[in-house]
Amino acid sequence: MTPEQIQAGVVSGGAAVQRRAMAKAITLLESTRPDHRQQADALLTGLLPHTGGSFRLGISGVPGVGKSTFIEALGLYLIGQGHRVAVLAVDPSSSVSGGSILGDKTRMEHLSVHEKAYIRPSPSSGTLGGVAEKTREAMLVCEAAGYDVVIVETVGVGQSETAVHGMTDMFCLLQLPNAGDDLQAIKKGVMELADLVVINKADIDPDAATRARAQITSSLRLLGLHGNPEHVHHDQKVWHPQVIQISALHGQGVDTFWAAVSEFRRLQTANGRLAARRQQQATAWMWERIDAGLKQRFREHPRVREALDLFTRQVQAGELAASTAARQLLERFD
Repeated sequence: MTPEQIQAGVVSGGAAVQRRAMAKAITLLESTRPDHRQQADALLTGLLPHTGGSFRLGISGVPGVGKSTFIEALGLYLIGQGHRVAVLAVDPSSSVSGGSILGDKTRMEHLSVHEKAYIRPSPSSGTLGGVAEKTREAMLVCEAAGYDVVIVETVGVGQSETAVHGMTDMFCLLQLPNAGDDLQAIKKGVMELADLVVINKADIDPDAATRARAQITSSLRLLGLHGNPEHVHHDQKVWHPQVIQISALHGQGVDTFWAAVSEFRRLQTANGRLAARRQQQATAWMWERIDAGLKQRFREHPRVREALDLFTRQVQAGELAASTAARQLLERFD
């Protein structure tokens, strides 16, 4: 299929044609071949006028917190409310073999077969921050296909997993009752960026879930005063981070979660922060791709390539400082 045919299939194809076109579009966007990169750019340009109409929701949390179970319960609830839901699930890649299981789709067995849902697992491929390199592009494909709620499920690796905040409208962090001591709840990083904290599996130990909710609520107030300026607590026209309890396995609290998301969307749209956040994200995305492109061109530069092996051996042997080698290679690139 040509980029034009893929674009037409994504935007206006029937159910089967659209799914096939979406899969081909995302595969093309994830390709590293130079000729595919040019086709992918043309495809994105054609799809761009059809994007921007969805709500982008980021879901993060430690492994085992129940992200997939929660997303399936949420997706089925949203479909029941008349929405079309796309899920971009990022799986960790092995640092040894480079492979990835891509098992999130199998864990959402009911949502994955629903005609109003689309689930796309992608490998992280070494990309840091809990997302895949082309997650943003895949999100635009889903929007162009008419999915009005796009959920990004991150790898789930810990405090450094903050990249999803930079590409979604709302960032939700899933936590477990009894997940750690009091200091765990006030760690900066992923916590201070969360717009909504969800205590999942609250049915297992209701008392622990209640304590965790109170503890994290206090922590968010502290971070709001001394951390993220968007989370200042005296402005009633601005969303303030909240903490709720749910049991995704039993479908309890999903409606409360979506009510909070809807209130966030209403407030942040009215005060203009949602639009400003997307503008900042688009600019950051541009610079991220510039950085990645410069790194690739640096490695492919003829004068760098002819000296890279020698400099690498000298650094490994302790004959040349790494900073000196880097500076000399950059001079060759210039």
